[in-house]
Amino acid sequence: MTTQQILAFAVIAAMMAVFIWDRFRYDVVACCALVLAVTVGVVPFDKAFSGFSDDIVIIVGSALIVSAGVARSGIVDTAIKKFFPNLNALHTQMALLMIVVALLSAFIKNIGALAIMMPVAFQFAKKSGVSPSKYLMPMAFSALLGGLMTQIGTSPNIVVSRIREELTGQSFTMFDFTPMGVILCVVGITFLLFFHWLVPSRTKQTHSLEEAVEISNYTSEVTITPQSTVLEKALGELLKLGDGEVIANAVLRGHARMAPFPDLKLRENDIVLLEGPSKALDRIVSGAKLQLSGKPLMENGKDQADVISIEAIISQESPLKGLSAKELALSYTRGVNLLAISRHGERVKERLSTLTLAAGDVIVLQGSRKNMPGIMQDFSLFPLAQREVLLGTRRRAVIPLIILALAMAATAVGLAPVPVAFFAAALGMVVFRAIPLTDFYKSVDGPILVMLAALIPVSDSLRTSGGSELIAGWLGQAAAMLPAWGALGLILITAMAVTPFLNNAATVLVMGPIAASFATNLGFKPEAFLMAVAIGAGCDFLTPVGHQCNTLVFGPGGYKFSDYPRLGLPLSFLIILVSIPALLWIWPVG
Repeated sequence: MTTQQILAFAVIAAMMAVFIWDRFRYDVVACCALVLAVTVGVVPFDKAFSGFSDDIVIIVGSALIVSAGVARSGIVDTAIKKFFPNLNALHTQMALLMIVVALLSAFIKNIGALAIMMPVAFQFAKKSGVSPSKYLMPMAFSALLGGLMTQIGTSPNIVVSRIREELTGQSFTMFDFTPMGVILCVVGITFLLFFHWLVPSRTKQTHSLEEAVEISNYTSEVTITPQSTVLEKALGELLKLGDGEVIANAVLRGHARMAPFPDLKLRENDIVLLEGPSKALDRIVSGAKLQLSGKPLMENGKDQADVISIEAIISQESPLKGLSAKELALSYTRGVNLLAISRHGERVKERLSTLTLAAGDVIVLQGSRKNMPGIMQDFSLFPLAQREVLLGTRRRAVIPLIILALAMAATAVGLAPVPVAFFAAALGMVVFRAIPLTDFYKSVDGPILVMLAALIPVSDSLRTSGGSELIAGWLGQAAAMLPAWGALGLILITAMAVTPFLNNAATVLVMGPIAASFATNLGFKPEAFLMAVAIGAGCDFLTPVGHQCNTLVFGPGGYKFSDYPRLGLPLSFLIILVSIPALLWIWPVG
């Protein structure tokens, strides 16, 4: 073993130990590992920051933006309410998410399938009152398992097909992987469904100021229109759309004020005073097609295109203090609508137009993006954590799905590589206003991308120093003394162990020829060994960095590095135990 190889192994071992120790944040650990690797010479100076231009960083960052665009569209809420209105049990929710992700991953890029379903997981978590971490890691592992079912499901399957063609003149076909993939998928999802308790309940590790100042008791008034989906239905049906987070303070019908009983039938032009978090209010307004207070905002006789809603605090110097929205006539004089109000320690039971505003009130204003800064300054309002809210903003429900579908189609038919297609999809979310530019950058999880970019050259040092070839040599010596099932298991375990430190496609490129030569030297057919390499490279359940699906859920799930082997290690053992006899049965080596 050369000095370079010893240093490369030492740096990676030290980095993994600190990750598992979990005393420092993951991006700091990764950056320190990069600096150490450069210092000892296993990563050249000119390659130190090569990770920042790596495809994986682009794919993960773009997928986060695409997922945020799908979530913002509101189509996720609509689908849940329509197809699974009573899906409340954790096990049934998890089963649905994992099965859908696995099936989608068989035919589209698994990170894309995961990005589509992540917003659904957050909605289920909110509905069930459990941490999203309970859903996200099992979903990521299901995406990896689903990719095993077809040739195009994951990169290792494509690469191993090419290796077989070079060796035997015949490639694996599209569905040669399906028997093994289905077996492993069923076994894996069953395990995840019954052993998801191994995943701890986590909260997001990097909280924003916006999350710290979340307002939970906004009051807003909505009007039942002829287009409303709850017209002539009970008030309780309307409140169901808020998943228990919204209550009705009153129903105003003409000059009458009616008690908000759940069985009260809603009629056209009824005004309902609702109280709850802004996101839950938005789900009700968009899901039931209700009309918020205020008037349509027009510009040159047309609807204003760039309308936003902002939370703001009324200061002591504000001219709004002591006046009502009706007296101010904000809609007519300044082109803004008052959509909601929150008053600390007090439940608002008046109509927003007649309520006298006071210093310290938190209000939601709707208006043009270009005019809003001037209005905030003129009325001495303080924006709450510099954030916008969804309530009262227009969403293009179908556009995010169309953008994502086009990106998937482009990669499926070979028109564009995955990083280019996903980057274009993320850009399309902004160009077609599916997500505001401000949310675009908030959706990118900076610490995750920095960690990835720092780890890529560190992990690659195993290859550049010759460490991977050294492992291959040791493997060849050990396998020569083993029976068929033992050699097959050794190939599978080694591929599974190496994948966290090499790109999964690179693992196949390194291990594939080794596996084929093993089979030839031992007098066996190579197909089972090549399949073992593909399975091992595609089943990286031990770290958040070995596959982009694991990385994608790392930040949103609030996971620690050590959380992955808690669920992933027993799953890996199960995959090994099932794979070896199944491979020998489906692909006989004799």
